[in-house]
Amino acid sequence: NLRKPSSETDIENWASKHFNKHTQGLFRRKVSIANMLAWSSESIKKPMIMTNDRNVKKEACEIFKLIQMYMGDRRAKTDQLNVALEIATKGWSMQGLRDELYIQLCRQTTENFRYESLARGWELMAICLAFFPPTPKFHSYLEGYIYRHMDPVNDTKGKRATTAWWLSPMLTLQPGVAISTYAKYCYTKLQKAALTGAKKGLKKPNIEEIRHAKNAVFNPSMFGSSLQDIITMQKERYPDRQLPWVQTRLSEEVLALNGDQTEGIFRVPGDIDEVNALKLQVDQWKIPTGLEDPHVPASLLKLWYRELEEPLIPHEFYEQCITHYENPEAAIAVVHSLPRINKMVLCYLIRFLQVFVQPANVAVTKMDVNNLAMVMAPNCLRCQSDDPRIIFENTRKEMSFIRVLIQHLDTSFMEGVL
Repeated sequence: NLRKPSSETDIENWASKHFNKHTQGLFRRKVSIANMLAWSSESIKKPMIMTNDRNVKKEACEIFKLIQMYMGDRRAKTDQLNVALEIATKGWSMQGLRDELYIQLCRQTTENFRYESLARGWELMAICLAFFPPTPKFHSYLEGYIYRHMDPVNDTKGKRATTAWWLSPMLTLQPGVAISTYAKYCYTKLQKAALTGAKKGLKKPNIEEIRHAKNAVFNPSMFGSSLQDIITMQKERYPDRQLPWVQTRLSEEVLALNGDQTEGIFRVPGDIDEVNALKLQVDQWKIPTGLEDPHVPASLLKLWYRELEEPLIPHEFYEQCITHYENPEAAIAVVHSLPRINKMVLCYLIRFLQVFVQPANVAVTKMDVNNLAMVMAPNCLRCQSDDPRIIFENTRKEMSFIRVLIQHLDTSFMEGVL
């Protein structure tokens, strides 16, 4: 899915259309686009991108100083994480500031020969992308910028550091991390942010989320990863587990909170800020505490399935699923032909859902097999067509396929499997 990004000239064209004209020196000479897109130790007097929004004009100059503070190019009054929190909160709260923030980060990571500063700039880009994307009009420019830095050939260019990392006691970066490592991570985050939008909920980013976003570059999240990567991640903690800990933990949590006796379970969303907080806990391998509402772990569990890097039922099996959506034997045969990890995770999910379709539970939850199949099918199967008619037609078949599995798949072999 790596699209060929726009060329350098396209980017300069973009800048020539959208940038403010900056001047410098006694004779107020115009600053060239190339210079405006290169690292600067000076502050800026006006936003880089033209705007009529007074708030954005004011905040743009402030955010540039904060970026310089985070990167170690300006003295900071507080620690790095709090500087990052202030930057992320401004970008999250003010949509009009987001492109300005990202273009400033592009500028400060261009022709920056202080490796420590350069790496911190990329780290800050990764943090910001965890909370909000750029606007669609700026997306392809940022995508192109990040894409060009994914080539390891460029890593050596940034190594002319003026200070060695081991001489800097304040440096919290991974020693000598290649810029391409940050760029690859940022590229993935940009794609996801474009799909999911900014962080949902009423609560602003908090320091714990900032710390998590910073560490995620080197400690991947259990959300949005592949099943194989998740099993690898948990090897150290849970070497004998056959299933993802996050899947079993959240499923157990739903049942522990009497989710099977809760009306609208899996249909009614949990409070988004509580879901965000739980996601943070789970991603740090913490056993959830203080939960009262089963809709919260149920919402997060659905999110985990939905965000898997590749769908629970891989793309190459999709056609078989929607072909055999009414045939129990053929549908079950598809399940048994899946790669082992996908089969185990799917069978655990179906066994879990079979608890909810027991008549005594349905009487309370009002979630019969049709309702459960409707809310769960999009988390297991992903139609790759862009044609609305095909998507609409296949949605019904996807639901039928999952319904057939809930009704007919023998999951007794999963008894006690973790």
